[in-house]
Amino acid sequence: MHKSLRPGKGHSIYSRNREALLVLTAGAALLTGVATPAEALPFDQQPTVPSQAGRQAKAKATVLAARDKTSAKPKESEDLAAKARGVLSLVVSIDKQQVTLYSDGRPIAHSRVSTGVPGHPTPTGVFSVIQKDRWHRSNIYYNAPMYYMQRITWSGVAMHQGVVPSGPASHGCIRLPEAFARQLWGITKLGVRVIVTRGGEVTPAAITDNRLFMYKPAEPKSEPEVTPAEPTNADNGASDSAKFATNKSDTPVTDALKSGSPALDAMAYAIRAPRETGVTNAETVKSAFEAPKPAVAEVKPLKPGPISVFVSRKEGKLFVRKGFEPVFDVPVTFERPDQPLGTHVFTAMEVTEDGAGMRWNLMTVPTDPSVSVEHRDSRRRSKEPPKPIVHGKPPSTAAQALDRIHLPQEVADRIGELLVPGSSLVLSDEGLGRETGRGTEFIVLTR
Repeated sequence: MHKSLRPGKGHSIYSRNREALLVLTAGAALLTGVATPAEALPFDQQPTVPSQAGRQAKAKATVLAARDKTSAKPKESEDLAAKARGVLSLVVSIDKQQVTLYSDGRPIAHSRVSTGVPGHPTPTGVFSVIQKDRWHRSNIYYNAPMYYMQRITWSGVAMHQGVVPSGPASHGCIRLPEAFARQLWGITKLGVRVIVTRGGEVTPAAITDNRLFMYKPAEPKSEPEVTPAEPTNADNGASDSAKFATNKSDTPVTDALKSGSPALDAMAYAIRAPRETGVTNAETVKSAFEAPKPAVAEVKPLKPGPISVFVSRKEGKLFVRKGFEPVFDVPVTFERPDQPLGTHVFTAMEVTEDGAGMRWNLMTVPTDPSVSVEHRDSRRRSKEPPKPIVHGKPPSTAAQALDRIHLPQEVADRIGELLVPGSSLVLSDEGLGRETGRGTEFIVLTR
């Protein structure tokens, strides 16, 4: 080729135009806010700039997606709440690190949990929810958050939201994942039964036994008229509880109390709790019948809701509570009193279709017959010697335990009048213990 036809040195016009085009394109991309990393777009691909309508549509889609994500949480709670329409109970398995929620004896939800470490174990036994606090913080462990808290003992054991690793990690509480803790907190009420067990399966099972309390709803009565109280006639001034106590005996009330009649003891507790008035039962009943002016016997109204009955082999008594407060207690006797009863929880589910009885469920809690824990709580041990246990004799089954208990018929009838769905009967070798007190259900520690 002739020299005059060769391209000159330096960049050609084509090269200079191409470089200018790339510079302008990059500058436009930076000005419109769509600049991307160098490796995201090759040189031969031009970036696209979204229009104003496109950006608005994208923003709207993001908002809708966020709403859908947040609405999923209430929907989960609504689904669980729809299933939890009956009598609720919870079983916590320490061995499995799992909690199961039951409604009318049917499992409706499971969740992982984290219970106490060996140095701070979670106590096992029969409990119930005695306090709820949505934003609770610990007054022991440096104000640590324990949201969705549901307390089961006043000594510091509760179910609450927390870190749930693959094993025990708490100082005695039962930690729950945040989602389950929130849903559970929204559907439970005070008094929901909680059973904590270490070994063995604890599942509700239907039971029919004619030795369980018979459902006897009290007939509605009109308001009592104010009439003079007469010492010789209990029916004129006493409450229905007093009628129940005296309808099978002509013994005067004060004499019956001195003689230790269990029926009259029950009536006296129902009239007024001595721990709140500072007077004895005999003084309370006596004042009701010997008032010098027209009056109606002062009756302490019972709180609404189910009752709880506890039969203790150690105490030799039957105790009744309602609304976390004592109603009455009476002595009972046992066949073969040296043989363990075991720990059995009977729960009244619902009134039968014919209205003549109650459908019951049973949960038997595993216990170690070689260990007595009747005077322990989760932090202290009693110095009292444990009750002697006959080795070689296993605890009774639930049916055998019911067969071994004898109590006055008047007491069984009175309990039948107070019976409603959700009421419970707990049989145990243990006593009331330190955990059972003001503002609690019956708490039975099995270890």
